[in-house]
Amino acid sequence: MNLKIHRGTKEIGGSCVEVWTENTRILVDFGMPLVESDGSEFDFNKYKGLSSKELRQKGILPDVNGLYKGARKLIDGLLISHPHQDHYGLSDYLNKKIPVYIGEATHKIIELSNIFTRQSITLNNCNYFTSSVPFRIGDFEITPYLMDHSAFDSYAFHIKANGKSIFYSGDFRGHGRKGRAFLWFLHNAPQHVDYLLLEGTMISRSTGKEKTEEDIQGEFQHLFRDKTKINLVCVSGQNIDRLVSIYKACLRTGRTMVVDVYIANVLKELSQFADIQRPSDNFAQLNVIYPYFLSKRIADSGKKELLYRFRKWKVTKEEINDNPGGYVLCVRPSMKKDLDHIPRMDGGNLIYSLWEGYLKKPATKRFIDYLTNRGFTLHTIHTSGHADLPTLKMFVNAISPKAIIPIHTFAAKEYKNHFSQTVITLKDRQELVV
Repeated sequence: MNLKIHRGTKEIGGSCVEVWTENTRILVDFGMPLVESDGSEFDFNKYKGLSSKELRQKGILPDVNGLYKGARKLIDGLLISHPHQDHYGLSDYLNKKIPVYIGEATHKIIELSNIFTRQSITLNNCNYFTSSVPFRIGDFEITPYLMDHSAFDSYAFHIKANGKSIFYSGDFRGHGRKGRAFLWFLHNAPQHVDYLLLEGTMISRSTGKEKTEEDIQGEFQHLFRDKTKINLVCVSGQNIDRLVSIYKACLRTGRTMVVDVYIANVLKELSQFADIQRPSDNFAQLNVIYPYFLSKRIADSGKKELLYRFRKWKVTKEEINDNPGGYVLCVRPSMKKDLDHIPRMDGGNLIYSLWEGYLKKPATKRFIDYLTNRGFTLHTIHTSGHADLPTLKMFVNAISPKAIIPIHTFAAKEYKNHFSQTVITLKDRQELVV
């Protein structure tokens, strides 16, 4: 068995690992880069007019034979670990005949993103796997493990062939609302692993424990108790753990949580896979708002049924304006036009509950400036979607691999300072025989 990390040995994002034997070749993740070679933010719009051949020459697409349109001998499969673009965002370039192995909920999230955002990634030939249930692709036996992460439906992979094995950690943590999944893994981790490809997003940022989602919920509750102020929360519509924390804080403080129609659809579709809150008669303190630009785009696309399905739980801007202190509203920069029509909300709390790096985006900065100019007080309430150092150590101790390979990190050199196992620091596109 052989492996090659095409991107990820010296950066976070753009994850892509090729694994092969004499007879079988697979790819693990096919992610969009987050940074340029100079460390600046990656902007794919600069490259959209280029062909796949040109993108390969520039190093944007991995140089993998059998992966793209027109290839004669195709690779045998693509594994997608979870629905974050830095792990699947280049998948639209995949030859449509190649089988894709993916969690069913992950596929649903990607399809919803195609509808509600400007993303356009169509996955064909999808095969759904189940946590802890092995499946085969040619020479490979692959076992997915459900992990705790800020993305819903996230997996690690144990990949075996010819008496050798590697473990791909994907992205994970132990302090989210799926902490039980992480604890289960610690007691059921595979043994005799030759190489552990271990994410290290947080390895240089902190030596202590990250705040749990329960801690985050408590911080929300503290702010929500003041019923004279509206609370606006900047939050990802796909961070289900965080949305649950906000909803539970609303329940305990007598507030009504308001989500836009995109988040409402995400919650409804994912409720097939987990017992989560969604707009329905069972969750009276969860209403839906219809932002102008988002609703118009969905209506114009012919998907009006995705709007109509939540009419019963609709709350209007006028109703929010009549009682701003009664609501907690999830917001995004594109909703500025809608917030202009809620004049009585001035002087409320603006809670930023996302990665701080997004604050550098011009649209985000303009949105926050707009609200602070309306008298809003800015608060940051957030915890990472990735493992802190103590959690990384527990993960490594549970598997006890023969060697660790850093991936998804800017600090590969620091691994040797924290782990007793052999650490092998690869370069992008360097081949390794397992």
